[in-house]
Amino acid sequence: MKDKSVIKSFPVVCVGGSAGGLDAYTRLLLHLPADMGVAIVIVNHLRTVATQLHEILPRFTKMPVELITEKLLIEPNHVFIIPEQRDLHVLDGEFRLKPISKPRGWPDVITVFLRSLTQHWDGKLIAVIVSGFDGDGAAALCGIKQVGGITIAQKLDTARQPDMPESAIASGCIDFVLSPEDIAQEIIRIAHAQ
Repeated sequence: MKDKSVIKSFPVVCVGGSAGGLDAYTRLLLHLPADMGVAIVIVNHLRTVATQLHEILPRFTKMPVELITEKLLIEPNHVFIIPEQRDLHVLDGEFRLKPISKPRGWPDVITVFLRSLTQHWDGKLIAVIVSGFDGDGAAALCGIKQVGGITIAQKLDTARQPDMPESAIASGCIDFVLSPEDIAQEIIRIAHAQ
């Protein structure tokens, strides 16, 4: 039996996005080393379209890229991808998948996952909101800060669709507004400060 405190002591970076997000994800991953000791969780705000990110993103990182399955262990130096039609939660150092709670209208999968992290993850939290329509994720950012996490929004002029980072900035709970390349540098800085 692994010691749960060891499992949960590394930082989790949630990268939330949708329309135009692929550009941001690839630019971010290209600038992240494979051994910095953080878990990257990409929460793409898709409801019905099957994700192909786990097939596309391995070209841009040396880290293993995995589509999340029920009770998959959260590990550092991995990139994890949310499957479509699911809400994502964490419990006991593992991912938990539930049927999507908002089947109509804009999904709120990023907000749901960030709120779960604030309740069930002991390590450092970094919430990154990149290009996308709507404002998913913004409602959970103040909660991330309340537990000592760091919040980052993609710089609007570098986002293909600025709605999502704009909503994040409007929450009043964003620490940094950066390009994807500079977001990578900030994640590395935070990882090294552990």
